[in-house]
Amino acid sequence: MNKKRQQLIDIASMLFYKNGINSIGINEILNVSGIAKKTLYNHFESKEALIMAVLEQRHNHFISWIEEKLEGVNSNKELVNCLFIALESWFLNSEPTLGDFHGCFFINSTAEFSGSNHRISIFCRKHKHQVRQVIARSMINKSPLLLDAICIIKEGVITSAYVENDTSTARKGISVLEKFV
Repeated sequence: MNKKRQQLIDIASMLFYKNGINSIGINEILNVSGIAKKTLYNHFESKEALIMAVLEQRHNHFISWIEEKLEGVNSNKELVNCLFIALESWFLNSEPTLGDFHGCFFINSTAEFSGSNHRISIFCRKHKHQVRQVIARSMINKSPLLLDAICIIKEGVITSAYVENDTSTARKGISVLEKFV
């Protein structure tokens, strides 16, 4: 990948995730990056194209991260513990792959773009489905109800950790899910 293209994606990712997509204009990305507007538009036809590249990169990082965290689990109880301890570590800004915690980038992005048929919302929904698939593949005893519980509680603890600034939500999620595993 072209170095300047990657630099634009990295800077836009940092700015969008921390501040929200709609609050960051192209000029701010250009000011922070030091890259010319013409160069940006040589790589991205629009701000939306840049947003999609940012989402794709974040998706790839998150999927790799969660796969690594769940690799080799031997029971559903271990899966729950590994997943939610990893989430807690992210909430505490201790996961370099994901950077400092500012909530779920995909939930935040969906909230900024109305309409379930918007390209960004569709991508975010696909991301959530792929995360669910990673969790499902890691489960030892496949249970649709347990998978639903894990995924719904995962979303809840991420949202609560961000909105309430409460990193203990991950441990609470483990406590709730212990009744199912």
